Amino acid sequence: MRKEFVVKRIDSSPDGAPYVIVLLTSSKDLKEGNKPQFDPSKMMDPTKMGDMVKDLNKMLSGMGGMMPGGSGTSLKLDMHEYRKMNLSVGDKVYLELTKDENTGV
Repeated sequence: MRKEFVVKRIDSSPDGAPYVIVLLTSSKDLKEGNKPQFDPSKMMDPTKMGDMVKDLNKMLSGMGGMMPGGSGTSLKLDMHEYRKMNLSVGDKVYLELTKDENTGV
């Protein structure tokens, strides 16, 4: 199976080790214009307090696209792989998944 993604964010390792975390988002999601379920602009309007509570619950239970790593696929690449691929935010990438038929399990 081959899937198409777009590089959404590239972060250094949190512990200072020589690797990066690459956050990918589905190109299908970008084309469809999926937006986060949580709308922070509603928080400022006291008349929409009920909507704010519902959206907050969505964010906490389903990450709502607001929290880092909330929606997408994360890859850990060592610095050699990262430099070799020369990745940038916005680049289109493909992941290919195959099952090893020789596992013997």
